[in-house]
Amino acid sequence: MYNHNVGSWGPAVYGHEWWFINIMPAVAPLLLALVLWSLFWKGLALWHSAQRSQSWWFVILLVVNTLGILEIIYLFFIAKLHWRGLFKLHDRHHH
Repeated sequence: MYNHNVGSWGPAVYGHEWWFINIMPAVAPLLLALVLWSLFWKGLALWHSAQRSQSWWFVILLVVNTLGILEIIYLFFIAKLHWRGLFKLHDRHHH
């Protein structure tokens, strides 16, 4: 049946839902990339804060979602790690 509301054949979708349905296939890869980016940095920051027994940082990093920004700030400016030190398993040393 022809749908006069959207000018095509198919189910009637009104209002804001129509653009959302059309744009989702294009946006889905970006959303997936952002989720994976955020998960990577969150996991890394949580690991290092736990290893350093920095429980307040652990809780803050666990609760606050900033697409990795807070996690990157913690790792490079608070924990003072360098890129090569992000993935090393090392002795616990507390600051």
